[in-house]
Amino acid sequence: MQLLILQHPLEVGQAKGSAVLLQLSLPGSRLEVGEVFAEAALQALLQPPSGGRTVLLYPDTPEDQSLQLAAPPQLDPALLPAAEKLLLVVLDGTWRKSRKMLYLNPLLQQLPRLALHDVPASRYLIRKAHRPGQLSTLEATCHALMQLEHNEGRYLPLLTAFDGFVAQQLAYGGR
Repeated sequence: MQLLILQHPLEVGQAKGSAVLLQLSLPGSRLEVGEVFAEAALQALLQPPSGGRTVLLYPDTPEDQSLQLAAPPQLDPALLPAAEKLLLVVLDGTWRKSRKMLYLNPLLQQLPRLALHDVPASRYLIRKAHRPGQLSTLEATCHALMQLEHNEGRYLPLLTAFDGFVAQQLAYGGR
């Protein structure tokens, strides 16, 4: 599986950010920074592996109707290719920034979406979640990969290491 992380520019250099940790931890992943991407450049980034498919990790968002976004194509899990032929696209930013990235990049709107359901509470105690089920980029991606690869154990060490990162950040904040 290939992973493309599109990071909002205001998230770059954030000590509490999880996208860089994710990119460094998963071989073959790619991190690109931007809010609005040139259409040709984004089209090239969104090319799936040969015979594969590109999917956007993004929740079901009925409020997108207020932004007048077209409904994304339905994702039929039965049509997902083997994991090695999948390109998973992840938007890294606050919820507001990620929605803006989606709004400003019509090619992202055309991708079928993978929404996570029944996710555990966030381990990311150093940032505030506004709703249940809101996870860090690293957590959401790990849960998506577990779901797509049908292998929960593979990404548990990364989540455990993330717990250590969060604990370290909390210790710094308490000084």
